[in-house]
Amino acid sequence: MTNTTSNFIELQPESEALGTVSDFVNEFIDAVQPQHLFDDFSRQETALLSNYLEVYGVPRQSTVIRAGDAGDFLAFLITGKAAIVKNLNGVDTVVHELSPGEVIGEISLFDGETRIASCVTTEPSDFAVLSSQSLNALLADHPRLGNKFLLMVVKLTAKRLRQALTSPTHSALDASL
Repeated sequence: MTNTTSNFIELQPESEALGTVSDFVNEFIDAVQPQHLFDDFSRQETALLSNYLEVYGVPRQSTVIRAGDAGDFLAFLITGKAAIVKNLNGVDTVVHELSPGEVIGEISLFDGETRIASCVTTEPSDFAVLSSQSLNALLADHPRLGNKFLLMVVKLTAKRLRQALTSPTHSALDASL
């Protein structure tokens, strides 16, 4: 898999490209396991998918997603912590604290609209990034795995929507950006 770029690195020039997730597949599996996102994936499928995800090290207080920007990637927080920040009535408000294994940015990746919130690291963090180019390559190279990945993201988005609609105090949709 060749390196495909996204605007992730452009948002934070101090970020460090660390290679593909295939270089850190055990750490990736450990990070996403508590979120149960890949429960239906075999280790072999996760390893194959890892070739399409780029890893970036990001310093504390870095904006990795900015509200209003176009979205051409989704990202999994692998290590560290980050906050989803939304401007509510003119005040930047933390609406969700991200934990390792959580995914951000999937809605804009799929619908082509601008980001609805920002994501700022609160400590040094590593992200596994899937660009739109890499997603298209995954679907072309491994259609069954690509569709399985898409189904996982649809389930995650449906779960967040259900939580947002059934709990007035829960901000699950804000994590989707």
